[in-house]
Amino acid sequence: MKKIKILATGGTIAGRAASSTQLTGYTAGAYSVDDLLASVPALGELAQISGEQLCNIDSSSITDALLLRLAQRCNELLAQEDVDGVVITHGTDTMEETAFFLNLTVKSDKPVVLVGAMRPATAVSADGPLNIINAVKTAVCAESAGQGVLVVMNDEIYGGRDVTKTNTANVATFKAPNGGALGCIVGGEVRYYYCSVRPHTLAAEFAISNVTALPRVDIIYAHIGQDRVLVDAACAAGARGLVYAGSGMGSIHGAVEAALAEAVQSGVVVVRSSRTGSGRVSAGLARWQEQGFLYADNLNPQKARLLLQLALLQTHERSEVQELFLHY
Repeated sequence: MKKIKILATGGTIAGRAASSTQLTGYTAGAYSVDDLLASVPALGELAQISGEQLCNIDSSSITDALLLRLAQRCNELLAQEDVDGVVITHGTDTMEETAFFLNLTVKSDKPVVLVGAMRPATAVSADGPLNIINAVKTAVCAESAGQGVLVVMNDEIYGGRDVTKTNTANVATFKAPNGGALGCIVGGEVRYYYCSVRPHTLAAEFAISNVTALPRVDIIYAHIGQDRVLVDAACAAGARGLVYAGSGMGSIHGAVEAALAEAVQSGVVVVRSSRTGSGRVSAGLARWQEQGFLYADNLNPQKARLLLQLALLQTHERSEVQELFLHY
């Protein structure tokens, strides 16, 4: 049997509520990895399972430091001959961000699978047990090797680059609006139909083994009536990069454009993304290009932020940063 390490970080899958019908307002990260494994004895029939508690928190509170620690720990484990894959139990709120970051920083073709739940462990119809069974099945599947970091939720398999959370409560919340799922688990069988073509894991150039901190990058969200206050505040706080979550195809509010241009002149890298949830952002208006604004391709703002953080570890040259966004 293959040997799979379960790295637990908390989240709803380890959540506890006051009653079996309480599906909101519960405490995330209330149960340990040992509790999780004991509650799903069928895992022992799929692989040799061992657990490790990295943290036990609501994923909305994950920090850059914890993200780095998780990536570094994954690389340590995957380098061991007695580890055939890693399954990470994780809260759903920021699962897509962690999956994308790991997709760019894990240095192994062994399977790495993130899994969580939309209902706490105490719920009468908890989705966590079957999700984790499916995640382990995916991790032991030979076809999962080399697929990049994966997210398994609700019987579907997604690539870490393209997956996103689309609903606050529905168990079918995870989707990949720009590409769709890579595969699924039906009748207990793992089936792949597609693969991610953007470079990841071993093909990605980002090395974080000795990185202790990520550059500050803030997201500025577009809205009617916007002004420059948040741009100025982010720059004053030491932001080295800004992601502008623009309306439509990354459109910039007229009252903010000058502040973003001034940020570029001061050495801050500005990347345009979109708040719409899907679709590609292109280079845009000629004056935006002249002012030095970059564009995120089809990465949403939260994922564009992560790629920009990694890019800034190795370059501040805008043309080089733009190439990274078109490459990854």
